[in-house]
Amino acid sequence: MTLAGKLRQILPAGIVLTDSDALERYGQDETEDLVFKPAVVVKPVNTVQVVEVMRFAHQERVPVTPRGAGTGLSGGALPVEGGIVLSTESMNRIVEIDTRNLVAVVEPGVITQVLQDEVEKVGLFYPPDPASRGSCTIGGNIAECAGGPRALKYGVTKEYVLGVEAVLASGDVVEFGGKLFKDVTGYNMTQLFVGSEGTLGIVTKAVLRLIPYPPFRKTLIVPFAQLESAATAVAGIFQAGVVPCACELLERDVVRRIEQHRDSGLRFPDADAHLLIELDSHYEDTLDRDLEKIAEVCESLGAADILVADGPAKQKELWDWRRSAGEAVKSRSVYKEEDTVVPRARLPDLIRGVKEIAARHGISTLCYGHAGDGNIHVNIVKDGMDDHRWEAELPGAVEEIFRFTKSLGGTLSGEHGIGFSQKRYLPIVRTEAEIALMRAVKAAFDPLGILNPGKIFP
Repeated sequence: MTLAGKLRQILPAGIVLTDSDALERYGQDETEDLVFKPAVVVKPVNTVQVVEVMRFAHQERVPVTPRGAGTGLSGGALPVEGGIVLSTESMNRIVEIDTRNLVAVVEPGVITQVLQDEVEKVGLFYPPDPASRGSCTIGGNIAECAGGPRALKYGVTKEYVLGVEAVLASGDVVEFGGKLFKDVTGYNMTQLFVGSEGTLGIVTKAVLRLIPYPPFRKTLIVPFAQLESAATAVAGIFQAGVVPCACELLERDVVRRIEQHRDSGLRFPDADAHLLIELDSHYEDTLDRDLEKIAEVCESLGAADILVADGPAKQKELWDWRRSAGEAVKSRSVYKEEDTVVPRARLPDLIRGVKEIAARHGISTLCYGHAGDGNIHVNIVKDGMDDHRWEAELPGAVEEIFRFTKSLGGTLSGEHGIGFSQKRYLPIVRTEAEIALMRAVKAAFDPLGILNPGKIFP
């Protein structure tokens, strides 16, 4: 009997998919043009069904690749060894919004923006906001420890996960944490699942911390004549005592590609770089004071102007514009996106070094991202380069960029994860002893190595 046939014996009708369209769709994510078709796709609707799948896979030693919405950028959801793709998208209930304890209990398939919209209706706030928040899921965010622009002020996903229910490779169900803000009962197993990229277990329920929603905000965009001046301004804003909600940097060629992609432009198209800054607060006068300080810093570094978005509609327009950067870049050329992160003060050094490395290899780079927390997405674009030279130059350029990032006290992923596409570079930033320790953790959770195999480790 086929693998699909065996699964259909233990699962309800409609949950097991084998049609060619499904295998193609679930064999890829947003990582460049990689495709690995699975043998079968399963879409459980509850924890019991996830348990059945994992018990079967454990007994038969079949690889299982967990998947959220497939919006990842490091190949974490690619079924590189075939087998089963287990999609949690149908497990999409918001179980509870607890306004007394300021927590939400959700299933992994809940779309991030859906949760944000629901909690805002009762005056609460779930800050993590990946660029794909309108389509990515909480389960995928937990697997990758997703960030986004607001990580600058509010932190990344790990700061909001108080508890998890998860199914292990064996099919056993474990629960760690809960609605507690203090819990040192043994190891912090909850956080071990956050950022584990689906290699330790499949999260089937999460308890998430919420905070009161800040009702006042200002969004501004600041053009600079020089890219390094924009990068330097980021540190200056913090030194002035201001902590923005978000502080994004986009270099000129990224802005131009967004304008072409969206058929809409900014007032200063020739600026070498723009900062997109958002302030939020529970008090409007605080925003006014912070805005004045930001203006002083930026003007001292040659900013051409300070443009403030008027009202929620204009603010949303600016953020929709920013969130389209990735799509705009990839729509014009073959590309390779790297997720570099350094201490914030080293940001000008990172950008300068990336440009020098790219010039030596004769390639083009487009830099944008979360400048406020030192996390810059370096997009290496093929443009008109011939195939032979692209394939010859790309690996060396990427490795050199990562080694340079490490020399600045940085690392090779701030929020995209290692997954499949970055695993060869892990030894640049992790020693043999450190990798061996991580492998030992993986083996303790999944001794047969069936859960999301082929990821993270070189």
